[in-house]
Amino acid sequence: MKKSINILFAVAEAAPFAKVGGLGDVAGALPEALNKLDEFNFDVRIFMPFHARVHEYDPDRRKIGNFNFSLMSGDTLECELFIAQIGSTKVYLIDNEYINHNSPIYHGDWRLDGLKYVSFSLMVLEASKFIDWKPDILHCNDWHTALAINALDQHYANDSFFKETRTVLSIHNLPYNGWGSQEAMSQLGFSPSTDPDLPDWAKFTPLPMGIAATDLVIAVSPGYSKEIQTPEYGCGLENYLSKHSDKVMGILNGLDIDSYNPETDEIISHSFSSDRLYQRLMNKLHLQSTLGLEVGHQIPLMTMVSRLSHQKGIDLLLDSLEQILHLPWQFVLLGTGDPELEERANNFAKSHPEKFVALLKYDENTARQLYASGDIFTMPSRYEPCGLSQMIAMRYGNIPVASATGGLKNSIFDYSDGLDTATGFLSHQFSVGDFSQTLAKALSLFTDKVIWTQIQRNAMAQDFSWHHSAITYAQAYLNLINPDIPENKTLIDEA
Repeated sequence: MKKSINILFAVAEAAPFAKVGGLGDVAGALPEALNKLDEFNFDVRIFMPFHARVHEYDPDRRKIGNFNFSLMSGDTLECELFIAQIGSTKVYLIDNEYINHNSPIYHGDWRLDGLKYVSFSLMVLEASKFIDWKPDILHCNDWHTALAINALDQHYANDSFFKETRTVLSIHNLPYNGWGSQEAMSQLGFSPSTDPDLPDWAKFTPLPMGIAATDLVIAVSPGYSKEIQTPEYGCGLENYLSKHSDKVMGILNGLDIDSYNPETDEIISHSFSSDRLYQRLMNKLHLQSTLGLEVGHQIPLMTMVSRLSHQKGIDLLLDSLEQILHLPWQFVLLGTGDPELEERANNFAKSHPEKFVALLKYDENTARQLYASGDIFTMPSRYEPCGLSQMIAMRYGNIPVASATGGLKNSIFDYSDGLDTATGFLSHQFSVGDFSQTLAKALSLFTDKVIWTQIQRNAMAQDFSWHHSAITYAQAYLNLINPDIPENKTLIDEA
């Protein structure tokens, strides 16, 4: 029987066990999609902390055992290892005193987060040895696990167990680099990177240390992989990433198309398909009535589901809406975040109650209703490494108006490039003037039902399934393991 290719997927969160954002969605879906590529015989296993959130979710699990790790201080860190499953994918849950069962997934306290994730990065490797499962690929995600890659050089350089292991580091959001974890790194035995190409500040910062040590960097969209090599988005690492661009690539994230399916979604009030858009309209009328907005199918309904943060362009959105108050529209915003942005959204709603509703919370059921009810979905992001909301919106026939950045420009086909392919509208300048004009163009075209229906059907026909992304990851893995075998490309093409 063909030997399996073992892939250790180390991550801070994975849906449905524990999820804060898009990273959790990726980790909950990508390993499963890779394991379903039978022609490649992958054995992908998730390794994640046994968070308090996981205890609350309470998945079926069994304990494998305990193992110890000797700290620089001379103390011993005792760890517990459990196994569970997400779908058919094995999930190893790692526990130690630094995981801190009374804490959220991310403390927001750099010392505590540092101890949690620096220790976890080491325990991932120890757990692999404990179960005697040699990874061909160690695939880490963001700063929380980047030090596992660095540890292969610093702690396990002479360990034959990992001699053949190649490494991948996915960057989901470059600005979050783990700065503040220096005390934890020192306590747990890490030394600064010796890579001369790294800036001095980065040599003892988790994410840059992982970037320097890894064989391959994968950004979560082709657009973002190029943007992080520029001063605007590179967070001080643009020169390093540009110099080492031969090991940087981008792969667009996928979407769980079984979960996000308007034909079978039991959360929305009326299911529908691209051939039954009249049933979609019932969701809109229901939402308008529920929220006390004027009920009518001819009034364009704009929606947004987002963290309220500077990155997401909430300030730009509100300024843009001010510019088009004279046009007919309604808007429903769902999300929480920056208190100042929450206050500003709330004040906008008070000033324009007939047009704007601010739901300052996050609720999955409400989010799905907005995806299924809105005519236009807004994403005025300053940067967007990949973005899943635009994919969900398109799947539900909610047409995105978005900034032309990162994964948004990789997943949305702009109306200006032709109606035959159009799935949304892109604003190419991050300015109030350009975004308000892009909104106005979409609102104007909404009145032409022939054009709008064509755009909706184009959008709903897009295939954002994880299968396509998994094929590209498979190519990347195989190229790392067998870089000199040209047949890899043929194999992927045939798949």
